[in-house]
Amino acid sequence: MTGATGWIGSATVDELLDAGHDVIGLARSDASAAALDEKGVKVLRGDLDDLDSLRSGAAETDGVVHLANKHDWADPAETKRSERAAIGALADALLGTDRPLVVAAPLSGIVEGRPVRETDASPAVGPDSARGGSENLALEYAGRGVRTVIARFAPSVHGVGDWGFVSFLAAAARKHGVSAYVGDGTARWSAVARADAARLIRLGLEQAPARSRLHVVDEEAISTRTIAEALGRALDLPVTSVAPGDADEHFGFVGGFFRTTMTASNELTRAMLPWTPTGAGLVEDIDAGAYGRA
Repeated sequence: MTGATGWIGSATVDELLDAGHDVIGLARSDASAAALDEKGVKVLRGDLDDLDSLRSGAAETDGVVHLANKHDWADPAETKRSERAAIGALADALLGTDRPLVVAAPLSGIVEGRPVRETDASPAVGPDSARGGSENLALEYAGRGVRTVIARFAPSVHGVGDWGFVSFLAAAARKHGVSAYVGDGTARWSAVARADAARLIRLGLEQAPARSRLHVVDEEAISTRTIAEALGRALDLPVTSVAPGDADEHFGFVGGFFRTTMTASNELTRAMLPWTPTGAGLVEDIDAGAYGRA
């Protein structure tokens, strides 16, 4: 697994271990290696640019979960390059084996005006496209003896300790003394609890057929104004609107995402796999203090 000590990856490691799997985790630092070792995970030292380590680790396994990404917002070209190269290295090691390769992907940029469905193909093709066209690159290997499974994640995978998008919104609220939404706050996000996300990744690794697109989504559509109001309650801050043109300055890099609707259905995912989300909703987590105070 790449990203084995990340927010989603660490929960997925626990889920896999609890299900009786042995796990090899990629670690680029001593701290990450120690955290994995403490859990009983075999450590593979390296990073996304160490393609030899990726190939050797993948070749040693019965399946691969690829959750890591550089997410270098200042250098998107490098993020695209590294993601594409990493997927190529992992998939090449699995050629002709029919072993699974689960690849994390976003919901953004696939369709407009409605929730994304599992049948919707990503329009990102080629190295210069969004995320380096990694989803479509991975799916190309499904015809070459790799059981490719795409896991499209909700923009909020939430819970206590989250360092994803909602944590950045909470940080912006503390910094500015207001919990804000963009424009009229009608942009909407899907969301899923962290433990539910981890369980779906395990099920996809174990059971999903080749070329599957899984939507790691519980709540389909929560308005960004609702999210801001929940953060305002939890942090005891007033709630206000920020003009779209001021969103980047107010929120930082997450501003572009917070003004964008990113929603998806999970209907086909739940029909394919025995997955029923049971975790708290995003607003419930915020109200309970997952992002401060409450």
